[in-house]
Amino acid sequence: MKGRLLYFLPIILIIFSCEEKKLQQDHPIDLFANERQEGKAYIMKPQECFDGSDMVVSSSNIKLIDKSSGRGKSIFIYRVNEGKVLKTTRDSIVVFPFNFLSNQQLMFKNNSESYIYLKKLEGYRFIAKEMDLKYQWLKAAPVYQVKKEN
Repeated sequence: MKGRLLYFLPIILIIFSCEEKKLQQDHPIDLFANERQEGKAYIMKPQECFDGSDMVVSSSNIKLIDKSSGRGKSIFIYRVNEGKVLKTTRDSIVVFPFNFLSNQQLMFKNNSESYIYLKKLEGYRFIAKEMDLKYQWLKAAPVYQVKKEN
């Protein structure tokens, strides 16, 4: 009797341990359930954009001059032909026209003046030299239209 029990004991232990593992797999535990915010992007307010920018320009003459999509990140290069400088922390004189880079396509309305929130260009060394880029669009900043004062 004891001999038979020694043969069946490991088999019984394996069966019970396998059933316990199956129960654990059926109930996954999400440790970051409270921190996940899928589909919710943060959009900055106009004052936050102004404060976080190295340069702010208002212009109605903005054109998309080049874009790259496909492999890697999409980039869009815009040209500002003329405008009014509202803030600058780097350059005392801004020469128009100038180009800037954005990682998202920006929807500027035709013949409507918009604020352009820019930061110092980080990375993109080869493109910056070829396209004469110094600035990039402030991340998480939307396109705000300039409101006409009466």
